[in-house]
Amino acid sequence: MAGWLQRWNFIERARLERQLWDAFERGEPIEQLVEQCEPGFQKEVWSTTAARIRKIEQLMRNQEQP
Repeated sequence: MAGWLQRWNFIERARLERQLWDAFERGEPIEQLVEQCEPGFQKEVWSTTAARIRKIEQLMRNQEQP
């Protein structure tokens, strides 16, 4: 049973991460989306994903500059 829960958690986390990445790619304000969602698993996943997106965005921006 524990294995099934871990698998579901992984799948659900990946689905939520993808939702936020899609919003980012559409140009939506991801921090605002994070703030608007209810406290719980989604907010936890989106908070960490938003931080990761911004970190990657910053790294990419720094690589573009000569």
